[in-house]
Amino acid sequence: MPPRVSVIIPFYNCAYVDQAIVSALNQTYPDKEIIVVDDGSTLHQDKITPYLSRVHYLGKANGGTASALNHGIRHASGDYIAWLSSDDRFHPHKLAVQLNGLASENADISFTNYEVIGEHGHVLYAPNFPTDPGNTKYFNTSTKLYTYMLQYNPINGCTVLMHKNLFRSYGFFDETCKYTQDLEMWLRLAAAGVRIEFLNEKLTQYRLHGEMGSRNHQPAIQREVDMLRARYNPLLAARIASLEAGG
Repeated sequence: MPPRVSVIIPFYNCAYVDQAIVSALNQTYPDKEIIVVDDGSTLHQDKITPYLSRVHYLGKANGGTASALNHGIRHASGDYIAWLSSDDRFHPHKLAVQLNGLASENADISFTNYEVIGEHGHVLYAPNFPTDPGNTKYFNTSTKLYTYMLQYNPINGCTVLMHKNLFRSYGFFDETCKYTQDLEMWLRLAAAGVRIEFLNEKLTQYRLHGEMGSRNHQPAIQREVDMLRARYNPLLAARIASLEAGG
């Protein structure tokens, strides 16, 4: 029996939410559910109304992205969880391609490349991920990925597909992280030695626009990043050393 995928869309006053919903509904993978978590919005709920018969709509008091994700995950019936921000979009084959990749690698979590789009949906660029000379597959070992993660975060949360069992084993998103709940989760999993696969296909569109929080709260974001680096980098360095020693 094919696995079910639950797509969680946290929503807070976002004018692009209908585009996110449509991209989730248009997935070629058939066994999916779409969960829209309204995190106390006061604007743009009308954009969701046309799709209420095709999505699960959950309301809650405002608590931030992590709390909205966790609320959706707890209500999800899927075997796998995908996160889609309300201002981003999936390519139609995103779930199908990524599930196939997870099955072929016998892994529980993967992330992919993506496109960066502007306010009106036009493609601006795609990130260039690092690679060794002559090596066509990026981050093809845990050691390479973990080492890169000591300084950078290559994982765009909306490109991730992960088995729901990972939340049972390692916990939910940290709701004390207002802006960096994604980085905290990836560092936590990496420090625990979870193998995170990378698929170098552009399956998600990440939107840049004037209202996005990552542009408007940089000092607070940097403080959270510094706190997470102090907490997890020693653990991650120890994990890398263990892998290099054959542990």
